Amino acid sequence: MKPTKSNLFFGLTFFASTFLWAQEKKELAPLITDRPDQTESPNVVPKRFLQVETGTSYESFKTNNIKTEDFTFNTTLVRYGLLDNLELRLGWDFVEGKTKINGNTLNNISSGFNPLLLGVKTSIAKENGCFPEIGLLGHLYLPFTASTDYKPETTGVDFRLAFAHTLSENTSLSYNLGAAWGNDSPEASYVYTIAFGQSITNKLGAYAELYGDLPENSKANHLWDAGLTYLINNNVQLDATVGSSITKGQDILISAGVSFRIPSNQN
Repeated sequence: MKPTKSNLFFGLTFFASTFLWAQEKKELAPLITDRPDQTESPNVVPKRFLQVETGTSYESFKTNNIKTEDFTFNTTLVRYGLLDNLELRLGWDFVEGKTKINGNTLNNISSGFNPLLLGVKTSIAKENGCFPEIGLLGHLYLPFTASTDYKPETTGVDFRLAFAHTLSENTSLSYNLGAAWGNDSPEASYVYTIAFGQSITNKLGAYAELYGDLPENSKANHLWDAGLTYLINNNVQLDATVGSSITKGQDILISAGVSFRIPSNQN
């Protein structure tokens, strides 16, 4: 199944770079994505537009002599602008996990789909001076849609308030506050993110981010990442990211992806 999922990512990249370039009939502002960072934007997709954000990633975790590796071949989020201030969200990831002990890979490789994500995002307020732009989003993670290796017993839930400030013509600050319930645990985990964005040119951007979660009865997890985005045109964007943990946990995160936006009809 691995080649199939990898081909999906590269097929979407080819589609975005060839077909979409010629499809822009109405000049729009550059698309704003919810990848590659962990901070969700308060912006919603324009009404009757479809936005696809997909990519691939690698993560590793090491404890003593045990190392686990996760390859996500298809990190796809589909966003549809239903109303001027409301979007629908659908996401699904295909993952392969490996475990190594003293450098030797075990035979119990896990692979399959994570639970399907269903969600909504709504725009609450536009930016006004020192007052930030604000959005609210929430998701359900449906266990019956997951593969056996990644199937939880209970439905996961999360929600976030998303905020964004324009600091200058070329800089911005975005942050999220929220909570999540998942992994078959009744324990709430409080989530935070904060990301600083910098426009290097009209097409090239960079960001640096801190994020983490604070479970009610467990140790907090704090991480960082940084990356680049490249705007091919107002409807197509490429990205690349690297990151790691500040506390114990993730040793390395590497990801790359593409996002593109199209109208639901081509009138």
